Amino acid sequence: MKLYLALILLLPLLGGTINAIVGRKLPRRLTETLACGMVWGAFVCALLAFAAYRGPETVELASWLAAFDFRAPITLYLDSLSLVMVLMITFVCGLIHLYAVGYMADDPSYARFFALLNLFVFAMLVLVLAENLPLLYLGWEGVGFCSYALIGFWYREEKNATAGRKAFIVTRIGDTAFGIAIVWCFQLFQTVSISQINQMGFLMPVGVVTALGLLFLAGAMGKSAQLPLTVWLPDAMAGPTPVSALIHAATMVTAGVYLLARMFPLIGTSATVQAAIALTGGLTAFYAATCALAQRDLKRVLAYSTISQIGYMVLGVGCGAITAATFHLLVHAFFKALLFLGAGCVITALHHEQDIFRMGGLRTTLPRTFWPFLAGAICLAGIPLTGGFFSKDAILLAVWEKGGGLYGGLYLLGLLTALLTSIYTFRMVYLVFGGEGAHPHTLPRVMEWMLVPLALLGLFGGILNLPEYLGKGWLGEFLATAGVKVSHGEELVLQGIAALVALTGLSLARYRYGGARRAERLVEAEAEPTGVTAFLLNGWYLDNLYRILFIRPYEALSRFLWTRVDEGVIDDSLDRLADGLGRTGQGLGSWTNGRVSLYITSFAAGLALILGWLAWVVW
Repeated sequence: MKLYLALILLLPLLGGTINAIVGRKLPRRLTETLACGMVWGAFVCALLAFAAYRGPETVELASWLAAFDFRAPITLYLDSLSLVMVLMITFVCGLIHLYAVGYMADDPSYARFFALLNLFVFAMLVLVLAENLPLLYLGWEGVGFCSYALIGFWYREEKNATAGRKAFIVTRIGDTAFGIAIVWCFQLFQTVSISQINQMGFLMPVGVVTALGLLFLAGAMGKSAQLPLTVWLPDAMAGPTPVSALIHAATMVTAGVYLLARMFPLIGTSATVQAAIALTGGLTAFYAATCALAQRDLKRVLAYSTISQIGYMVLGVGCGAITAATFHLLVHAFFKALLFLGAGCVITALHHEQDIFRMGGLRTTLPRTFWPFLAGAICLAGIPLTGGFFSKDAILLAVWEKGGGLYGGLYLLGLLTALLTSIYTFRMVYLVFGGEGAHPHTLPRVMEWMLVPLALLGLFGGILNLPEYLGKGWLGEFLATAGVKVSHGEELVLQGIAALVALTGLSLARYRYGGARRAERLVEAEAEPTGVTAFLLNGWYLDNLYRILFIRPYEALSRFLWTRVDEGVIDDSLDRLADGLGRTGQGLGSWTNGRVSLYITSFAAGLALILGWLAWVVW
């Protein structure tokens, strides 16, 4: 097992390092093969680790940080949660790497791109396999740096560079809170081992656990783009589409959910923290779903969809349904990667057009993209018998079972969000693929091939949920429902309600957008959004609120310190002092005019001053 875990980490790291150093000097095909081969090699090692898995294992690879009583070695921890995460990450990222070979075929910076992709995978694997908090934080910051570099990959365009900086800065807010939590945990427990900390929560007062939980939640908010730190993720669409799929499906945005799930034995003992997590997830899911209703950019629709679906996962964690949240995380990784890669096919075929109102008719012209994309769409919408239906239903079931006014309201909010999700999903499908439209050019076949396995996993991902009902099998350990005590009949009723909601959204989208003609869509695309549409299109003006609350006061303070303090006080004082010294020097210099009588008088005056001073001292 030690060898498998070491190779899972070292292979992507090796691929990224080689491509970063000498990738530009290697043949393009060799660079691409190296990058893809290392990720698929890690997936093979993950399969071997899965075959050899008999229970949780801790493997120490090397010493790392050690000073006095502080010790944080490079120790990996493999249990059911980290194992399924590793399998998902390596498989989905492997498909994304293959897809990127076709998508980036004409980009001259291919070596830098594939090096960053490999390093991104390495950092995420470190994050999910870490046994101690400093090592987890290393992976946490690693995915943050790689996302910054990949979002701003085409940095010569100002908007792309700005999007990368925005992602880096906003996520630093959560990272700071997470860092404080790590230091505080060591101070409280005298260890940074995650497994040991999770076992010692009962030693701490509830207030301390609540404060720690809120710090961990703040960290998850930043990385998983939960309210109020959601503003970076829609702008992250500036990066290449494979990067969007990587960030939104298998890696970065799931890191916050994983952190909350991993630390739940500690922070879940506080009812306040559970309520805060659930409320954050429920509100974020609803907020992002409303924003997705009005988006025109195909990738921004999917970006807000990701924020919403991550909100569902956080809601599940807040209800204590860790396995239901993990199940939705896995299925979402499949169908969201599928949707982003399908969107990349559409955008590439339409010469990088991203406005869905300018698309249409692609059902017949891009059939190999349409059918997998449709499979991903019905999973996202939660149409019955798909993987997305079962995983989302498991979370809603856990919220219902939790009961009470807060969780009852969150259940209704979750149902409303499911309705909105179905509407914006099929709005996107009808506008992009329905009716008549443009004439796309052909795509690299490798891009369309990568959609098929993701479509199958998304559609039939519900099979993974069977052990939840059968109560046996290896998946039963990974995905068994925890804490849900509703009867089988009540469960069927709740599933029926969820199915009815999804189908209602499909009907509403078909009624509104199913018969829209291309000419009407183009007119709508040219129209300036107003009212509620503009409000939702701009994400509830959350960026404007940040500008009012933080950026403008900061700019005003900076301007005051610059003009009034720096220039008005410091610079002006130094200028006046220099001017005074200069005039004094000029005045003294005027005495040196060559007149002997003036020199004798000066000597006499000086001697008189010295004698006077001596007399004063002696006296």
